[in-house]
Amino acid sequence: MSKDLDLAIVILAAGLGTRMKSKRAKVLHQAGGRTLIEHVVGTAAKLVPPERIFVVVGHQADAVQDAVKAPVNFIRQTEQRGTGHALMVGREVLSGVAENLLVLYGDGPLITESTLRGLLAAHSAGAGVTLLTTELEDPYGYGRIIRDEEGRLVEIVEEKACTPEQAAIREINPGIYVFRTKALFAHIGSLKTDNPAKEYYLTDMAGVLRTAGFRVETRKAPDAHEVLGINTRVELAAMDALFRDRKARELMLGGVTILRPETCVIDADVEIGMDTVIGPSVALYGSTRIGGNCVVRPFNTIRDTVIDDDVIVEECCWMEKARVGRGARIGPYARLRPGAEIGEDAHVGNFVELKKARLGRGSKASHLAYLGDATIGEGVNIGAGVITCNYDGVNKNQTVVEDGAFVGTNSSLVAPVKVGKGAYVAAGSVITQDVPAGSLALGRARQEVKEGWVEKKKKPKC
Repeated sequence: MSKDLDLAIVILAAGLGTRMKSKRAKVLHQAGGRTLIEHVVGTAAKLVPPERIFVVVGHQADAVQDAVKAPVNFIRQTEQRGTGHALMVGREVLSGVAENLLVLYGDGPLITESTLRGLLAAHSAGAGVTLLTTELEDPYGYGRIIRDEEGRLVEIVEEKACTPEQAAIREINPGIYVFRTKALFAHIGSLKTDNPAKEYYLTDMAGVLRTAGFRVETRKAPDAHEVLGINTRVELAAMDALFRDRKARELMLGGVTILRPETCVIDADVEIGMDTVIGPSVALYGSTRIGGNCVVRPFNTIRDTVIDDDVIVEECCWMEKARVGRGARIGPYARLRPGAEIGEDAHVGNFVELKKARLGRGSKASHLAYLGDATIGEGVNIGAGVITCNYDGVNKNQTVVEDGAFVGTNSSLVAPVKVGKGAYVAAGSVITQDVPAGSLALGRARQEVKEGWVEKKKKPKC
């Protein structure tokens, strides 16, 4: 929390984002596994409590509100008439919240806590506004910071209005401000729409407050990249790559080995324990948690899944909303669908699929099986080609295989059905009734052998 200033934060997130060429609001696009607005709200929450964060929404307002998981406040800007107008519509709500108001943008996810704290520290008691500036190698498109001989800000000149001398200035205004709240709302009515877009620009408030006798302070951001917003898919891809690189570096510094990190896709909320090895071309999404001393080999996709310590995930597996116990071995080419639970030291082999199924401690399903809506006990062997026939055309039904049972190759367990403790199901069986503990079940036709049949079949007819 900011201890130096009585502060509230407003995040502008109402715009269309037309340059993104998308039907989706710009702030709903993702970089590093989070929406742009989630990144900015997360940074704001490091400075003030959620009740002092206000998000101005407009275009696709309901979707933007749904994307923000924190309990923040929302202000509706039903008509988008510029950044200044966004604060005008929030005047009644924002005026009495705090003495100072920090303005951020929902499409600027790289801004850091430390940079914002530097801006707040520069906002002295006598300033009407303190704005963040930065220098760019190519400042085209941004308003230029014009200073007097003593280095004080005189005005901000937009790109289209720059003289050749002003256009050569590299210091720009990225639009991040901290205002004295009373000064802002006392003079925001002075903003004009005498510009090609006929909008109220918050940029003009620096000049308005300076004219009104308030000091205008500036603070230069140490890293230009973090203050820039996203306007195109090209910029979005570059920002996503930056977030992914940061995440991989964070994990590696924390004791995780990532082979060829530039090929991996790891979301911001993923957690991985020490001494785990992540192979090339691995995608880890959402809230995935991987324990310590695991091995995740190449070409795996894992989403919202919890993996305990000492697990080996062989190549080319797919997991979503699953749970894998300590010491288990998965794959290659296994699929764990939502609700799959793999017990400690269990083995799920190649081309095995589980859905809402639990495989108990030390159990094995090594080849070519489908286990859906099933509870498999401890020490069970599931043979190749075994299927739990869980769907009857109307309902999904449960299969139970108790501890120590053995289900032979190419057997079909027609749910609802139970195979008792230590029971055996013979290969090729279709099981439609419960199998008592310790018994052998055979559900197949008796084999018939017709000797000499082939010779008779091939004998030419007269």
